[in-house]
Amino acid sequence: MTSPPTPPADPSPTATASPRWWARKRVWIPAVLLVGCGLLYTGDLLLAGDSIPRNTGVGGVLIGGLSEAEAAAVLEEELSTSISAPRDVSAGEISGTVNSGAAGITLDVDATVQAAAGQPLNPLSRLLSLFLERDVAPVLSVDEELLGRAIDEFASTSDRAVIEGAIAFEGIEPVAVDPVPGAALDRSGAATAFLDGVRDDPANRADEPIELPVDEIAVTITAEEVQEALTSIAGPALAAPILVAAPASEAATGATVEIPVTAIAASLRFTPDFAGQLEATIDPAALQTAMGDELAPLTTPAQDARFEIVAGAMTVVPSVDGTSIDLPTLSQTMLDVLSQPAPRQVEAPLTAAPAALTTEAAEALGITEVVSSFTTNYTSSASGENIRVVAAEVNGALVLPGDTFSLNGYTGPRTEAQGYIPAGVIISGEFQEAVGGGVSQFATTTFNAVFFAGLEDVYHKPHSYYISRYPAGREATVFYDSIDLVFGNDQPTGIYIQTIWQPGSLTVTFWGTKQVDVESVSSERRNFRSPQRQEKPDDGECTPSNGSTGFDITVTRIFQQLGTGATLRTEDFVTRYNAEPNIVCVRVPPPPTPSGLMSPDPTPVDRRHTRAGLAQRSSNRPPARSRG
Repeated sequence: MTSPPTPPADPSPTATASPRWWARKRVWIPAVLLVGCGLLYTGDLLLAGDSIPRNTGVGGVLIGGLSEAEAAAVLEEELSTSISAPRDVSAGEISGTVNSGAAGITLDVDATVQAAAGQPLNPLSRLLSLFLERDVAPVLSVDEELLGRAIDEFASTSDRAVIEGAIAFEGIEPVAVDPVPGAALDRSGAATAFLDGVRDDPANRADEPIELPVDEIAVTITAEEVQEALTSIAGPALAAPILVAAPASEAATGATVEIPVTAIAASLRFTPDFAGQLEATIDPAALQTAMGDELAPLTTPAQDARFEIVAGAMTVVPSVDGTSIDLPTLSQTMLDVLSQPAPRQVEAPLTAAPAALTTEAAEALGITEVVSSFTTNYTSSASGENIRVVAAEVNGALVLPGDTFSLNGYTGPRTEAQGYIPAGVIISGEFQEAVGGGVSQFATTTFNAVFFAGLEDVYHKPHSYYISRYPAGREATVFYDSIDLVFGNDQPTGIYIQTIWQPGSLTVTFWGTKQVDVESVSSERRNFRSPQRQEKPDDGECTPSNGSTGFDITVTRIFQQLGTGATLRTEDFVTRYNAEPNIVCVRVPPPPTPSGLMSPDPTPVDRRHTRAGLAQRSSNRPPARSRG
């Protein structure tokens, strides 16, 4: 019988326990580590709570670990002002500043905090946040319209217009103007670049300006083309003058005028054409300025229709048309011969020059009869000379319907150069002498013609003292550039002013078509004012005067219908005359003799005025006592 097999020996406990233990360790150690990391990650998230992630900054300002409210306060304090501050910018070679605040750029604090507040969920990112800073770009609020305006404002200084190649003149010397490309700020690109610059450097700490894009504008005319025009056009153009001759068929036949090289240079222009070349032209206006009246001998001046009184009746002398230079045509004609050698000659192109006042227009003004006339008398020879001069100036003046007439404006300054001489005036209430004195007599005479013609009294000023040879309340004074006589022609027909001067009298007559009859009614004088006595030293300048009584008066102008005499309307003129002071010239006592010195017997001179002396001085004083 065989024996049963021997069972295998049991393995040793020590031999089997060690492998199982290490196998279990390889499983649970990573698990423990993973659980630990998870616990750390969860704990870190829980500890961070609602605060800004650690090591987070905005534009260099750290806000990590702060609550959102704290972070907002820090950003408001640290970045809001700097973001809205002026920034240095450059565009090509031009530098300047753009104010961010004025450009509508501000820090959106709440949006920036929200952008920074999100906790990173990536475990690696959270681990790295222990060692690295996290920078968050600021969120900006932008007003696009204000930003565009700010960019446009800077562009106004940075943009550079193209300087085209051209030819200028220094006197009669042509000089090349080299072309220079232009530059234009790229408005859209500049706005984007500026906004990016503010966003990248919210604290405004950068040393370099924000670069704004610029577009270059190419030139049309090159330097080579300028040199070509300088040689082929400008040089020959100024080689000699141009002779302009009147056409053979005109009244000025045989007349010639030379256009000098200086006038050619002053009027020659070079401009780019469509082919990129310089084109020469003559500027008619510049040619006219350069020549002035030098071209007049080639023309026939027009003669306006004029009014002439023949045998007491008004007649119209017909107008005559003339000729004038057609400057645009002359300019083109000159251009055609600029390249020719001397001598160079062209025919003057003439055009009709109608009279400013044609016969038909003059006749339509209805100046056919005397509308009003007034005469005043005077005695002073000096004043009379000034009255003669101003009457000659105004004689023949024409006032069209709707126009106004100013005596000062029509005559201009009344000076010795115009023939006026010194005569009596009243200045600040005192009788003095001034060039042009006595013209107030002409003003008074003219004012009465205005009054009785029924014309509009725009402005007149009575004398300060009443002068007996004038109608009380119906007179006027003038003084150049301060006191004027102005009337308006508010009638449908024209007014022609006729003046007749004779030694001792002046007549002013208005011609036109009579529209109304005018009557003058004066009130009683009232509110009398007595003259005051004034003593003045008899130093040779004192003029004695008995004075005169001042008073008020109202003159009523009554407009009456022609033929019927019915009153159409009335107009009151209220005048207040001051009392002329009683001037007494008082003898000036001689200075005292110094002590210890004997003075020689003075020659007896009686400085007091006798009646004859007073009469003599009075006759030499302008009796009108009117302002000049």
